[in-house]
Amino acid sequence: MRERRRGFRPATLVSAAVGMALALTGCAQVDTTSPSDARKEAAQGAPASFGGGVDCRKAKCIALTFDAGPSENSPRLLDILKEKKVHATFFLLGKRHIEKYPQLVKRMSDEGHEVASHTWDHKILTDISDDQVREELRRPNDAIKRITGRKPTLMRPPQGRTDANIHDICKELGLAEVLWSVTAKDYATTDSALITKRVLDQADRDGIILLHDIYSGTVPAVPGIIDALKKRGYTFVTVPQLLAPGRAEPGKVYRP
Repeated sequence: MRERRRGFRPATLVSAAVGMALALTGCAQVDTTSPSDARKEAAQGAPASFGGGVDCRKAKCIALTFDAGPSENSPRLLDILKEKKVHATFFLLGKRHIEKYPQLVKRMSDEGHEVASHTWDHKILTDISDDQVREELRRPNDAIKRITGRKPTLMRPPQGRTDANIHDICKELGLAEVLWSVTAKDYATTDSALITKRVLDQADRDGIILLHDIYSGTVPAVPGIIDALKKRGYTFVTVPQLLAPGRAEPGKVYRP
């Protein structure tokens, strides 16, 4: 595999997140697999084994995902999800997050949420060397496995920035990449009503919603998002449930 030069690393996650809009444009050039295609690729008539009674071939499913935690806001978020009987997918950061809040990582897993990786230090994977990419992916996986007993099979590249070389490394490490179809740009506002509106305006069947529980306006928006989408007939599922009976394959990129 080719080696890349070390790129500029944003000083903070907030400044890094501003590139999210560009990331979605860039991801359009990536070969992705939709949830519906993942389901079609599964054996004909296979049960939705991840579904826990939910079959997204029939139900109007949507996945709620949170990046860059855990944080001090996560306990309230977990309380809300438990009250609403919703399971989410958490793409966790290692440095200053997994290492600071291991009890929250364990709680996420224990309460039925999917625990996945958002890298160790939010470095832009396409700007660093292959060895650095492997380090960014291995460290959170090892930490999550120590805490939960289960190594993640999903990861989300920071800012959604990925390429064929990243796919190869993910395949080597047993990881599938998961992008998104709905973003509230909650890194740029503390207005919970605006966050709610942005999500509801973009929501569609098989959607993957991107939020960040590290920002103060996000968690207060979650109850309204859940209630409104349930009224529209949506069933909330984790990313593996969304793909079932298909399974996320290492090296592939999934996006609605």
